[in-house]
Amino acid sequence: MAQMNMIEAIRSAMDVKMSMDPDVLVFGEDVGYFGGVFRCTAGLQEKHGLHRCFDTPISEGGIMGIAIGMAAAGLRPIAEIQFADYIYPGYDQIASEAARLRYRSNGEFTAPLTIRTPVGGGIYGGQTHSQSPEALFTHIAGLKTIIPSNPYDAKGLLITAIEDNDPVLFLEPKRLYNGPFYGDPHTPAVNWSGHELGEVPEGHYRVEFEQARKISDGDDLTILAYGTMVWVAQSAASEMGVSADILDLRSLLPLDIDAITESVKKTGRCVILHEATKTSGFGAELMAQVQEHCFYSLEARIERVTGWDTPYPHAQEWAYFPGPVRVKKAIRKVLEGA
Repeated sequence: MAQMNMIEAIRSAMDVKMSMDPDVLVFGEDVGYFGGVFRCTAGLQEKHGLHRCFDTPISEGGIMGIAIGMAAAGLRPIAEIQFADYIYPGYDQIASEAARLRYRSNGEFTAPLTIRTPVGGGIYGGQTHSQSPEALFTHIAGLKTIIPSNPYDAKGLLITAIEDNDPVLFLEPKRLYNGPFYGDPHTPAVNWSGHELGEVPEGHYRVEFEQARKISDGDDLTILAYGTMVWVAQSAASEMGVSADILDLRSLLPLDIDAITESVKKTGRCVILHEATKTSGFGAELMAQVQEHCFYSLEARIERVTGWDTPYPHAQEWAYFPGPVRVKKAIRKVLEGA
C-alpha cells in the first residue's frame, strides 16, 4: 500500500492501465509536458511517450470527436476536459455519438472511452471553473457517470472505467484532490481514516460500478451523497451526534437502488446532498427513486441540501457551498417531521 492523495491515485490508475495495455492513451489540453492543470497526468508523457500522452488544441468538440473515433477503432482513450465547465462544446459528441454508438451499430461498434474532468467548487474558481453538471449526463442513455470521494475509490473506479467497453464520464471533485475539506479552506473536515487516509494499492484493482459504499451505519436517518458532499455529510452528522446511515453513491448511473432502498426503509428518513444547483439536479432523481421505492416507509418528507440556483459566485463561495450548517438544518427537519 502507498499513501496517495486523489491526484496521485488518479495518475496511478492511468499509469497502471497504460503499462498493461498499449491501446490505452491519454490526451487533452496541457496533459502532456505540463502534466495537466492539476498535475493528474504528470510524468505520463515522459514514461509512456509522446504518442500515448499528448496535448490537444483548445477544442472540446474536437477532443471528443477524436476520442470517439479512436474508441470505435479499438483503442481505449482517456480524454481529459480541463474543467467540467468547458465540456459543453463536446456535449453533442458525447450524447449523440459516444453514448449511442453500440445501439446504433447493433453492437458492431462500441466506445470504450473514459472522459475525465474536474467538477465542483472549493478553489475560488468562480462561475466558469466550479460547475457540477452531473445531472445533464445522467439523463443520457448509454453513458455511465461516476464520481469518487476518496483516493482508494478514485483509482479503483477509474481502472474499471478504462476497462469498460462503453463510455464513462469520470467526474473528479477538485476540492478533494489534495485532501477533504468541507468549507472554508482553513477549516479541515473530519479526519481521514482507513482508505480515506490515502492508503491505495500500487498495482491493479477494481472498484465496481453500481455499488454504493456505506460510510456509517445508523438508525436515525439516511444521508445520500457523493463526491465532496460525502465529507460534508460526515461532518454534519458527527457534529450533531446523530446515528446516520451515510451512503457514498460513487456511481450515479448505474445507481445502486438496492442499497438506497434498504437504508431508507430501515431509517424512514432521508436527506439528499449535492453541490450542484437545486432545480433539475440529480437530487431530484434521487428523491423520485426514494419516493417510488420507499413511500410507505417514510416518516418525514425528504430534504435536499444543494447549491443555489445561481452561477457559482467567486466572492461568496462559502455561502453557496452546501456546508454542515445547512445540512444540520435539514437533519433537524427530517428528525422533527412526522
